[in-house]
Amino acid sequence: MDSLKLLHSIIDTAIDGIITIDNRGIVESINPAALKLFGYTEEEIIGKNISVLMPEPDKSAHDGYLQRYERTREKRMIGIGREVLGLKKDGSTFPFRLAMSEVEYENRIIYTGFVHDLTKEKAAEAELKKYTGELEGKIKDRTQNLEHLIDELETARDEAARAMHKQKELNLLKTRFVSMASHEFRTPLSSVQLSAVLIDKYLQKTDSENILKHTNKIKNSVSLLTGILNDFLSLEKLEAGKTEAALQHFNLIRFSEDLIEEMQLIAKQNQTIVYQHTGSVSQVFLDPALLKNAVINLVSNAIKYSGENTFIEFNTEVDDRAVCITVKDNGIGIPEDEQKNLFEPFFRAHNTGNIPGTGLGLNIVKRYIELMGGRVKCQSAQHQGTSVTLIFKKDEHTQENIAADRR
Repeated sequence: MDSLKLLHSIIDTAIDGIITIDNRGIVESINPAALKLFGYTEEEIIGKNISVLMPEPDKSAHDGYLQRYERTREKRMIGIGREVLGLKKDGSTFPFRLAMSEVEYENRIIYTGFVHDLTKEKAAEAELKKYTGELEGKIKDRTQNLEHLIDELETARDEAARAMHKQKELNLLKTRFVSMASHEFRTPLSSVQLSAVLIDKYLQKTDSENILKHTNKIKNSVSLLTGILNDFLSLEKLEAGKTEAALQHFNLIRFSEDLIEEMQLIAKQNQTIVYQHTGSVSQVFLDPALLKNAVINLVSNAIKYSGENTFIEFNTEVDDRAVCITVKDNGIGIPEDEQKNLFEPFFRAHNTGNIPGTGLGLNIVKRYIELMGGRVKCQSAQHQGTSVTLIFKKDEHTQENIAADRR
């Protein structure tokens, strides 16, 4: 008797809920902890089906659980704890861990359920999940900010490296410019000074032949200096982005004939510029000013680096695919190992010797041609001459002109 009282005392004071049911699911006993959890009084629960404490779908399926166990004796809940939802009297639900045991008492089976409320644990778990999500969000944001900062640092580093490389190039260009200018300006200026002194002497003797000779030298020296200054001006405008291509329609044959007539006047003794056009089309869509500057530069180089009594070939070709302009000479040529630097500003091959020049011409030519959407192709061999071709892929404007020209 004392043991029974002790057992009832333990059940009545237990922290967790304890409920017993028969094999039909009818509640036979329920302790105060369980009553408090579900919000019922003992009179409201005793004799009722345990399913009143369950929300759907467990409420409708509970009796089937017991019947299946009675039939198969397969344990799906008995002896196995699991988390379920309980239905309170006020209609609200709460999570709890249910552990069930089976007891044979007075020749019948009694099922005992132990109910451990998980409300606080689930709330703490949800709070922890919330904090974890917030923390993950902050970590993600911080990571993205860090990645963005790293990208900015890498961009800044690359920009600094490019700026440093550009500064090195500028310093190298300045060095080349000072070296070139000190040489190229000194030579014609010395010639002008010497010719002026000699003219004074020849004036005293009224020697018109020598006076004419030295005035021509002065003219040539001034022309050379003008060419150098024009190269500098062209380069400065290109670097500042002030040069733009103004494309227009014009007749390439007429353009070439006028240019060759002009260039023939400055050719060396018995140097002949031979012009030939290929194709039935003469209309092109380019910038005549930029093209003239480029071609004059190429023909001037051919004249300068070829000897007397030589031919300089000037060829133009227009077909359905491209416009090609080629200047070919039989001059000193360019050493093969130096051709990779051919279009760098202020570059001059070592075999140019005392032949005047700034080393800017081909760089300017290349940039002018690229402004018009073309490219420059160069073939050369030392002592065998140089061939430079300007190539412009034909666009829809050129196509229109070809069609018009053929009509």
